[in-house]
Amino acid sequence: MQPEFFVTPGYGERLRENFYYSQAVKVGNRIETAGQGGWHDDWEFPESLEDEIAQAFDNLTRTLKTAGAGWEHVIQVNSYHVDFASTALAVNALMSRLFRTHMPQHAPIWTCLGVTALGDPKMRVEIRVTAIITD
Repeated sequence: MQPEFFVTPGYGERLRENFYYSQAVKVGNRIETAGQGGWHDDWEFPESLEDEIAQAFDNLTRTLKTAGAGWEHVIQVNSYHVDFASTALAVNALMSRLFRTHMPQHAPIWTCLGVTALGDPKMRVEIRVTAIITD
Protein backbone atom coordinates (compact mmCIF):
# COMPACT_ATOMS: atom_id res chain seq x y z
CA MET A 1 0.00 0.00 0.00
CA GLN A 2 1.21 3.44 -0.90
CA PRO A 3 0.91 6.14 1.77
CA GLU A 4 -1.25 9.10 0.81
CA PHE A 5 -0.35 12.44 2.43
CA PHE A 6 -2.78 15.26 3.17
CA VAL A 7 -2.34 18.98 3.76
CA THR A 8 -5.19 20.74 5.56
CA PRO A 9 -6.31 23.82 3.59
CA GLY A 10 -5.28 27.02 5.37
CA TYR A 11 -2.87 26.44 8.24
CA GLY A 12 -1.71 23.10 6.78
CA GLU A 13 -0.58 24.81 3.59
CA ARG A 14 1.37 27.30 5.70
CA LEU A 15 3.05 24.51 7.66
CA ARG A 16 3.83 22.54 4.52
CA GLU A 17 5.45 25.62 2.96
CA ASN A 18 7.40 26.72 6.04
CA PHE A 19 8.35 23.39 7.63
CA TYR A 20 7.79 20.84 4.84
CA TYR A 21 5.50 18.38 6.55
CA SER A 22 1.98 17.08 5.99
CA GLN A 23 -0.90 17.12 8.45
CA ALA A 24 -2.03 13.52 7.90
CA VAL A 25 -1.07 10.28 6.23
CA LYS A 26 -3.35 7.43 5.19
CA VAL A 27 -2.10 3.90 4.67
CA GLY A 28 -4.88 1.50 3.81
CA ASN A 29 -7.71 2.27 6.21
CA ARG A 30 -5.47 3.84 8.89
CA ILE A 31 -4.98 7.60 9.24
CA GLU A 32 -2.34 9.22 11.45
CA THR A 33 -2.36 12.96 12.03
CA ALA A 34 0.50 15.23 12.92
CA GLY A 35 0.03 17.07 16.18
CA GLN A 36 -2.55 19.82 15.80
CA GLY A 37 -2.32 22.96 17.89
CA GLY A 38 -4.98 25.47 18.74
CA TRP A 39 -3.94 27.92 16.04
CA HIS A 40 -6.12 29.77 13.57
CA ASP A 41 -5.29 29.98 9.86
CA ASP A 42 -3.57 33.34 10.47
CA TRP A 43 -1.39 31.61 13.12
CA GLU A 44 -3.00 33.49 15.98
CA PHE A 45 -3.77 31.60 19.19
CA PRO A 46 -6.80 32.03 21.47
CA GLU A 47 -6.15 33.82 24.75
CA SER A 48 -7.65 31.19 27.02
CA LEU A 49 -6.27 27.68 27.35
CA GLU A 50 -9.79 26.29 27.09
CA ASP A 51 -10.36 28.02 23.74
CA GLU A 52 -6.95 26.86 22.51
CA ILE A 53 -7.78 23.23 23.30
CA ALA A 54 -11.20 23.57 21.65
CA GLN A 55 -9.51 25.07 18.56
CA ALA A 56 -7.09 22.14 18.44
CA PHE A 57 -10.11 19.81 18.32
CA ASP A 58 -11.59 21.95 15.52
CA ASN A 59 -8.29 21.71 13.64
CA LEU A 60 -8.30 17.94 14.07
CA THR A 61 -11.84 17.87 12.67
CA ARG A 62 -10.59 19.73 9.59
CA THR A 63 -7.52 17.52 9.19
CA LEU A 64 -9.49 14.29 9.60
CA LYS A 65 -12.04 15.51 7.04
CA THR A 66 -9.24 16.35 4.58
CA ALA A 67 -8.03 12.75 4.90
CA GLY A 68 -11.53 11.30 4.52
CA ALA A 69 -12.30 10.52 8.15
CA GLY A 70 -14.09 11.92 11.16
CA TRP A 71 -14.10 11.62 14.92
CA GLU A 72 -16.20 8.47 14.67
CA HIS A 73 -13.09 6.77 13.28
CA VAL A 74 -10.66 7.95 15.98
CA ILE A 75 -9.27 5.15 18.14
CA GLN A 76 -6.29 6.85 19.81
CA VAL A 77 -5.52 10.34 21.09
CA ASN A 78 -2.15 11.66 22.27
CA SER A 79 -2.16 15.09 23.86
CA TYR A 80 0.80 17.21 24.93
CA HIS A 81 0.37 20.06 27.42
CA VAL A 82 2.73 22.83 28.52
CA ASP A 83 2.57 23.72 32.23
CA PHE A 84 0.48 20.62 32.85
CA ALA A 85 1.24 20.40 36.57
CA SER A 86 -0.74 23.56 37.24
CA THR A 87 -3.56 22.93 34.74
CA ALA A 88 -4.09 19.14 34.89
CA LEU A 89 -7.50 19.12 36.57
CA ALA A 90 -9.00 21.69 34.20
CA VAL A 91 -7.32 20.18 31.13
CA ASN A 92 -8.47 16.63 31.95
CA ALA A 93 -12.04 17.81 32.53
CA LEU A 94 -12.10 19.76 29.26
CA MET A 95 -10.48 16.98 27.22
CA SER A 96 -12.97 14.46 28.63
CA ARG A 97 -15.89 16.76 27.80
CA LEU A 98 -14.60 17.23 24.24
CA PHE A 99 -14.13 13.45 23.85
CA ARG A 100 -17.77 12.94 24.85
CA THR A 101 -18.89 15.67 22.43
CA HIS A 102 -16.84 14.49 19.44
CA MET A 103 -17.00 10.73 20.09
CA PRO A 104 -20.29 10.04 21.89
CA GLN A 105 -20.44 6.43 20.68
CA HIS A 106 -17.01 5.34 21.91
CA ALA A 107 -14.15 6.28 24.23
CA PRO A 108 -10.72 6.27 22.53
CA ILE A 109 -7.48 5.28 24.17
CA TRP A 110 -5.64 8.39 25.39
CA THR A 111 -2.12 9.29 26.38
CA CYS A 112 -1.79 12.69 28.04
CA LEU A 113 1.67 14.13 28.61
CA GLY A 114 3.03 17.26 30.24
CA VAL A 115 5.89 18.78 28.26
CA THR A 116 8.19 21.76 28.72
CA ALA A 117 7.70 23.20 25.21
CA LEU A 118 5.99 22.62 21.87
CA GLY A 119 6.84 23.60 18.28
CA ASP A 120 5.89 27.26 18.74
CA PRO A 121 6.53 29.14 22.00
CA LYS A 122 2.92 30.39 21.95
CA MET A 123 1.49 26.85 21.92
CA ARG A 124 0.14 25.34 25.13
CA VAL A 125 -1.42 22.21 23.62
CA GLU A 126 -0.84 19.81 20.74
CA ILE A 127 -3.07 16.84 19.95
CA ARG A 128 -2.58 13.99 17.47
CA VAL A 129 -4.91 11.13 16.65
CA THR A 130 -5.03 7.76 14.95
CA ALA A 131 -8.19 6.83 13.03
CA ILE A 132 -9.33 3.59 11.41
CA ILE A 133 -11.96 3.81 8.69
CA THR A 134 -14.17 0.76 9.05
CA ASP A 135 -17.22 1.78 7.02
